[in-house]
Amino acid sequence: MIAEANTEHTVISLDPAVAPLPRAPRTPEETGLPFLFLVELVAKMLFVRGQVHLVELSAHLKLSVSVLDPLITFLRAEKLCEVTRRGDSGTDADLTYNLTDLGRARAAEFLARNAYAGPAPVTLAAYNAQIMAQSVAQMCITREDMANDFTGVVVSPILLEQLGAAVNSGRAIFIHGPAGAGKTYLAERMTGLLKGNISVPYAILVDGEVVQIYDPIVHKPVNDASEKSTSFDKRTPLDTRWVRSMRPAVVTGGELMLDMLDLQFDQGTRFYHAPPHLKANNGIFIIDDLGRQRCSATELMNRWIVPMDRRVDYLSLHTGYKFQVPFDVIVVFSSNMPPEQLADGAFLRRLGYKIHVGSLTEQQYEQIFRQVCEEFQVPYTAEAFHYLLNELHYKEMRPLLACYPRDILAQVRDLARYDGKAPNLDARVLDWAWNNYFVGS
Repeated sequence: MIAEANTEHTVISLDPAVAPLPRAPRTPEETGLPFLFLVELVAKMLFVRGQVHLVELSAHLKLSVSVLDPLITFLRAEKLCEVTRRGDSGTDADLTYNLTDLGRARAAEFLARNAYAGPAPVTLAAYNAQIMAQSVAQMCITREDMANDFTGVVVSPILLEQLGAAVNSGRAIFIHGPAGAGKTYLAERMTGLLKGNISVPYAILVDGEVVQIYDPIVHKPVNDASEKSTSFDKRTPLDTRWVRSMRPAVVTGGELMLDMLDLQFDQGTRFYHAPPHLKANNGIFIIDDLGRQRCSATELMNRWIVPMDRRVDYLSLHTGYKFQVPFDVIVVFSSNMPPEQLADGAFLRRLGYKIHVGSLTEQQYEQIFRQVCEEFQVPYTAEAFHYLLNELHYKEMRPLLACYPRDILAQVRDLARYDGKAPNLDARVLDWAWNNYFVGS
């Protein structure tokens, strides 16, 4: 079965420059979640946390008191929950809730079936609608943005122009070139171009199963003053099942395997964790060292043909239920191999930009060399730099790659520390570092 979710979803737009914000539900029905699922979630939370106040229950489940009241009433009517008073304020703030013996037995059954006891999830329809409302394709990168983000970085204007236009396209980007040319650095630097905040749900509910989306390592929470002021407006409360976050950037490398791109079902907890590209929705997903994964590059790229072409992906539960989610990701492939060696024409057509990062000019190489000298506190001399170029690089026909100044000067610094002296650049030290770096060449 394939589910193509309804995209109806109520959001609040505070500022056209940022993603719209979801409106908080006021009743269990407005959450879009089954009533009994919510009842079980409350019971599981009470089992895990023990005796809690209503405000604590609300804060943990990210549901308002108006949503929780009918759920608590149902639990009490079924003799699964009881209320006690702790405190002497004489108000409802003194009321605490805990499970009865029968409630604990039932909650244990709920936990055995699904151990998720965190913030209430949102529906698949709400998630899909929100992802489209805050699409990464809405960003617009300008020359000024590129100049600001790459301040102090030695890179040609032509390459910057290619990268900026590629990000604006929203299509996949293939960065290729020799090892050490700076491909990974440039790809990761592109994450600084991501603009605007987005809303990320803690989890989504799909066919009765919980899929955890929010990852505090990937999704960096933000505090927006305009959103804080709006949260006090009782007419438009915000749905705290969503976390306001910077646009995500996910980087994977040689460890990436094909099955990591599917939902990860935890046999112990009986709920799912989102794959990396789902966590990267509305942001950027970098696959570094393409061709070095434990699966073949062809298999990996074939996995991306439909998502990159149609901007949707299809995921499956362990029950066989298949559903559709948006694929709103800027995918960046980085590889030492040229694209034609890794994929066929059908895949290459779906790569919007194929950008080559090669060797530097002498002027660019010297700029990086000077920067690293300053960083490592190694005195720069023109004589030493020209020796490096003419007697080492050119004689051995080594290209001027961006990684070499840092790697060679790091060895110069290391030797100076070993000798207990201030670092000094001369032919002997450069020869020593060069031979170490290039395996006794």
